[in-house]
Amino acid sequence: MTVIVTGAAGFIGAHVVRALLARGQRVIGIDNMNAYYDPALKQARLDRLIGEADDFLFAFGDFADQAALASAVGGVTLTGIVHLGAQAGVRHSIDAPRDYGHSNLVGQLEILELARSQPGVHLVYASSSSVYGDTTALPFDAEARADSPVSLYAATKKAGELIGESYAHLYRIPMTGLRFFTVYGPWGRPDMAMWRFAERVLKGEPLPLYNHGRMRRDFTYIDDIVAGVLAALDRPPADDGAVKPGGSTSPHAIYNLGNDEPQQLARLVSLIGQACGREPLLDMQPMQPGDVTATWADIAPARRELGYAPTVPLEEGVPRFVGWIRNWTKQ
Repeated sequence: MTVIVTGAAGFIGAHVVRALLARGQRVIGIDNMNAYYDPALKQARLDRLIGEADDFLFAFGDFADQAALASAVGGVTLTGIVHLGAQAGVRHSIDAPRDYGHSNLVGQLEILELARSQPGVHLVYASSSSVYGDTTALPFDAEARADSPVSLYAATKKAGELIGESYAHLYRIPMTGLRFFTVYGPWGRPDMAMWRFAERVLKGEPLPLYNHGRMRRDFTYIDDIVAGVLAALDRPPADDGAVKPGGSTSPHAIYNLGNDEPQQLARLVSLIGQACGREPLLDMQPMQPGDVTATWADIAPARRELGYAPTVPLEEGVPRFVGWIRNWTKQ
């Protein structure tokens, strides 16, 4: 019962590894610990969030490198693949497009080839709400067309889904794509709004608020996302020719994992201010390139097929995150 998790030192990856270990599974984790943000945070996740465990093997390497990935697996027969590693960040994709081609396109191909070499193994991979672009059709339906990305990051995530569909069709590999919606919580990423906003409020610094705080996001707490990942892993789509969530007749399903409760960024800032005990200093700014006006996940298929049921509202999740980042900053 061995599962490989890519991006094991990442925000979602480390939480998923911890949850898999807690339910008694052996886990191989792979991560190249790149410097997109401070590698010390990634190492801290490995050391303190996951910790030492007999059933966890960490491989330092790039999953987009065929030899490194093969070395990490080491001939082990896998019972699951959870592909969470990626080059993240919408704005960074404007400045460093090759990073996204390497990790999100070549990397997706190498993971699919790994799945092809392990007959019957279920591949669960991370996609993103960004694939929907700046659509006004809310909530986002996983079966709606999503072919107008407004960032290269979004384009690579949609391309990853399409490459996955071709492998599911050609090689009958059971796979599940998960479109994550604005994940936040303890051990999060410092490039994301929740972290940047809390950091500035705690320091008493002006906080740039784009589109005057009118953008809406379907903020989803990390524990709910982890529960969704594990539920998906346990329910591989059948190769029965039936239409799956997302529209495929191959053994390939696509789900939204969100909170189904979009909130304005202005509301987020207010909750962060309350949790920090400070009045935020706001610097109103126009919309940024690559941003979208609103995200909202239609999670009905995930509720029906996976039993997915988010439980943490923003009012509870924000104070938890602020409590964590206070301690992290002190350390």
